[in-house]
Amino acid sequence: MRKRLLSAVLSAGLLFGTASPSLALVRHRTHYRTTAQYIRHKRHMRTARRIGIGAAGGAAIGALAAGGKGAGIGAIAGAGAGALYDRYKRHQHRRYRYHY
Repeated sequence: MRKRLLSAVLSAGLLFGTASPSLALVRHRTHYRTTAQYIRHKRHMRTARRIGIGAAGGAAIGALAAGGKGAGIGAIAGAGAGALYDRYKRHQHRRYRYHY
């Protein structure tokens, strides 16, 4: 019974989650004072997205492997892996500079 209810809730969430962006008619634009503020905000959003994706993936794998406690452990491990991946990607361009 719990699995059927959970799958129904997830299915409804996915269904309505894909339909809502098409209903949004008004878009608000954020104005930044400087270009540096925009770049900093974009960098922080990219970091949050990478860590969030890692945490969600780890929680999903942990939940499949060991249930609720495994989901928590997997989320922590996934967030750590996402943070390491973000650090790697942010410093990746530094390897190819030539120093004369």
